[in-house]
Amino acid sequence: MSTATTLARDLAAIVGNDAVLAEPPIEYLEDATAGHGVRGHADAVVLPSSTDEACRVLAWCYGHDVPLVPRGGGTGYAGGAVPFGGVVCSLERLKAVRELEPLLWRVSLEAGVTTWELQRLARSNGLMFAPDPGAGEQSQIGGNISTNAGGPHAFKYGVVGQWVTGLEVVIPPGEVLPLGGAVRKDVAGYDLKSLVVGSEGTLGIVTAATLRLLPAPERVLPIAAFYSGVGEGCAAIETVIGTGLQVAALEYMEGTALGVNSVTFPVAAPEGAGFLVIAEADGAADEAERLRDELLEVLGEKALAVHGPHVQAEIDALWRWRDGVRAVTAVQGQEISTDVAVPVERLAESIEISLEVGARHGIEVCSWGHAGDGNLHTTYLYTLDGPGTGNAAHAAVDEFYEHVLAVGGTLAAEHGVGALKLAHLSEQFTPRRLELQEQIKRAFDPKGLLNPGKKLPPA
Repeated sequence: MSTATTLARDLAAIVGNDAVLAEPPIEYLEDATAGHGVRGHADAVVLPSSTDEACRVLAWCYGHDVPLVPRGGGTGYAGGAVPFGGVVCSLERLKAVRELEPLLWRVSLEAGVTTWELQRLARSNGLMFAPDPGAGEQSQIGGNISTNAGGPHAFKYGVVGQWVTGLEVVIPPGEVLPLGGAVRKDVAGYDLKSLVVGSEGTLGIVTAATLRLLPAPERVLPIAAFYSGVGEGCAAIETVIGTGLQVAALEYMEGTALGVNSVTFPVAAPEGAGFLVIAEADGAADEAERLRDELLEVLGEKALAVHGPHVQAEIDALWRWRDGVRAVTAVQGQEISTDVAVPVERLAESIEISLEVGARHGIEVCSWGHAGDGNLHTTYLYTLDGPGTGNAAHAAVDEFYEHVLAVGGTLAAEHGVGALKLAHLSEQFTPRRLELQEQIKRAFDPKGLLNPGKKLPPA
């Protein structure tokens, strides 16, 4: 009997024959990085339907020295859930809402619940879960926690980890570790919960979480302001922050990205527009209206035009348009999208340099991101038909990363490190910092079998 047959048979004894895919479908072997060739391989995919099954699967893998890769919706941009051998543990069947306490602003649910399902559940009870990292119909809460995902509304409301009060984690060699819970404060011992958040499945398998919720704002009023260029737009962004306006989101899009997407913008973009700022006022109706008026004054001072929808359908249309910004990929067909963060006061400089770097390497480039967080998704576009353009794109990214680190930024803001950024971590971290993180990894996973080749470079 072959090793693969033995593996599938033993896993089927744990989760059932229908929950083991001995010939893994391609959708479990790639993520959003598939466009530039990141594809993996696995000996099997297993789909546990309970925490106990996930625990027993990990115990089997640990007992047989088989790598295990936890997987959510597969929407990542860093190759974090792409397997390079071993077993993929997909959490899509862990869908239960274990407890909902609307009056306590709290929910406990399993890792396979999607972002949209959680947001709809919250809204139906007059509450909200603000993080909106994108691909909400597919991205799962376990994956959001494992990457500490962000999104446009992280500016006011924080990234996913700030909404997590408790975790249920399966750790080697195969046991359930509860971390935190329903309490809002907890400084007993080291903060292991926050270590697991953002660990990309390298420390354990997140099977469930307790999340805080907030009352949903009564009114949400976005504003889109067009400017002639990066300098004018970023000056407006700094003014919004400097005046203390508590906006829910503060986004940007530079000229190339705006040009590609302007055809589908809800209204006609003004002539000469080279930069777009989107800000959102929310809160009680009168508070949101007051904040909107202040935003109109601040953003409108040097804007070419301002679009401030009041009707809900138009508001939804604006955010749908923003969610579709990645249409820029169609310009060349291939992309390397960065996910860096810099101090907000270096945002304008960093956008400009990211564009200059692309021009120097002969690569088309565009940039958008979460301005309030200094989070750039500058994207370098290339085509497989153009000889050397892929190499030029990678060289441009490397040069841009040098700038990001030089101004005190980070190479991974909200999409994770995964497999794609490992080579650059030694440029951002001191040897001692890397050593401490390796020791944390060994403490949780002494055999190094959980999602190997991700998050940290090889020791």
